[in-house]
Amino acid sequence: MAIRLHNNRFLQPARNLPEQSLARRLPQVRTCAACGASGLVPYLKVAGDAGPDGLIPTTDKFGTALADIVRCQNCGHRQVDPMPPDAVLEDAYADAASDDYVEEEAGQRETARRALRRIESHLQPAPTNGSGARRLLDLGCWVGFLLAEAEQRGWDAVGVEPSLFASAYARDRLELEVHTGDLLTTPLPPGHFDAIVMGDVIEHLPRPADALARMAALLRPGGIAWMALPDAGSLVARGLRARWWSVIPTHVQFFTRASIRTLLERQGWTVLDISTAPKAFSVRYYLERVGGYSPGLARGLVRGAHAARVADRMWAPDFRDRMAVIARPRNGD
Repeated sequence: MAIRLHNNRFLQPARNLPEQSLARRLPQVRTCAACGASGLVPYLKVAGDAGPDGLIPTTDKFGTALADIVRCQNCGHRQVDPMPPDAVLEDAYADAASDDYVEEEAGQRETARRALRRIESHLQPAPTNGSGARRLLDLGCWVGFLLAEAEQRGWDAVGVEPSLFASAYARDRLELEVHTGDLLTTPLPPGHFDAIVMGDVIEHLPRPADALARMAALLRPGGIAWMALPDAGSLVARGLRARWWSVIPTHVQFFTRASIRTLLERQGWTVLDISTAPKAFSVRYYLERVGGYSPGLARGLVRGAHAARVADRMWAPDFRDRMAVIARPRNGD
């Protein structure tokens, strides 16, 4: 589904305006998704067209978002303003389809294994069911590579994914238990899971606090959540600003380490760990992303990588602008 923002009445870009003029033209100030404070101020003018592919996870529309970005003066959190209606995002994510991550299966599985090792290091040792297996839920599991790796490590694993393409791939190709549906409303047993994963998900949600409440209700006592998300407070993000590769049409929240901690603690969670979370992809995949800045340069780099026979080599550079957060609901301590 392609969302062309300049045609939407609720998303009118405001470019090349002095800050005071921009502030006057913004809708009435909303509250911060992380700390609940008012007083959001203009930060980056990035409203634009999502392009013909719509909201897909592998877009190279860097520097474009569904609306301009504002910053909370209290906690430093950034978010788009105005926030798109739920129905717009739900329809777009249901229609989202991309083969890019499928073609990068080896790297995705390696990234999943690293995440699972981190999760397992924070879990209590005793299993919770008769089979001796722990239970894992992946909210926004995409095509299911983490679920597949979890099953190989002995987990009972289930996923929820709004994309028709991705959830069907997980069920049909990988034979996983994946429900097609909304992350917050798909029926799931309360107090059932030892761990819940949300990898590259919370930055897509207009109401992240609702997601945390949902996860807390689904976790067993002592269970944990693992989330991976872009770090808007990183040196890379602050240096590139509007041209940061995580400023893309699919992202509506831009957390810093401080603001994700603020959100979690405000919602009754204890943060156990925050660290960087590099992704493993092929060298070719990373070089192709350069096309979001210079298509010609990207093509040249990919040709060079093929000539050097490194294009298919796995690479996990740590730009320190993606973080992994492990947390536990305080009522489950």
